Amino acid sequence: MNETRSAVWFRWRGVVKILLLAALLVLLNYLARDALEALDFKIRPSNEDAVHRTIMVSAALYALLLAVPFVPGAEIGIAMMVMLGPSIAVLVYLCTVAGLSLSFAVGRLIPIRILVTTARDFRLEQTARLLESIEPLNRNQRLDLFISLSSKRFLPLLLRYRYLALAVALNLPGNYLVGGGGGIALIAGVSRVYSTPGFLLTILVAVLPVPLAVLIFGSGFLAN
Repeated sequence: MNETRSAVWFRWRGVVKILLLAALLVLLNYLARDALEALDFKIRPSNEDAVHRTIMVSAALYALLLAVPFVPGAEIGIAMMVMLGPSIAVLVYLCTVAGLSLSFAVGRLIPIRILVTTARDFRLEQTARLLESIEPLNRNQRLDLFISLSSKRFLPLLLRYRYLALAVALNLPGNYLVGGGGGIALIAGVSRVYSTPGFLLTILVAVLPVPLAVLIFGSGFLAN
C-alpha cells in the first residue's frame, strides 16, 4: 500500500509543482500590475515625501520582479522612465543590473541535484541524464560538452560567442517567451558556462542603451 501511494505521489508531484509555480507567477504578475498602477500619480509640493517613498519602493520591487522569470518586471522600469523622465534613468539602470545579477546568482546557487529531480518530476529523463553528466565538469568541460552535443550548426557558434548572444537575447523583442531578462539570466547562471565577471560586464553594457537614450533624448520616445 505504501509503495502504491509513493508511486502515485511521484506521478503527480510534477503536476503539483507546475500548479504551484503557475499560481506564484500569476500572483507576481498581479503584483507587477499593482506596481505599475501605483506609478500613476501627480507630483505636487504637498506629496513630495509620498512620491519619494513610492519611487524607492517601486525601484526595489522592479529589481525583484525583474529577477523572476515570466514576470514583466521590465515594464515597471519603462513606466518609471516615462513618468519621471531622465532623473530616474540612472536608478532604473542600477536596478536592472541588480535584478539580473540576482537572478544569475540564484541560478549559480541552485544545486544540480535539485534540477535533476525536477526534470524527472516533469518526465524529462533525457534532460535529467544530461544534468547528471555535467554535474562534475568544470566550465570549460561543460562548454565543450554542450558544443559536442549541439546538432544544429548555429548553436556551437552561439556557445562560443555566448556573451554576445546573452547581450542580444536580453534586448531581443519578445524575449518574454523564454522567461524575459530574469529567465535568461537564471538560465545563464544554471548553465555554469558564464563567469561572474563576464556576466556582470555583459549586462552592464547590454542594459545601458535605453536608460542612456532617456538621459540624452528624454523619455518622449518611450511613450510613443
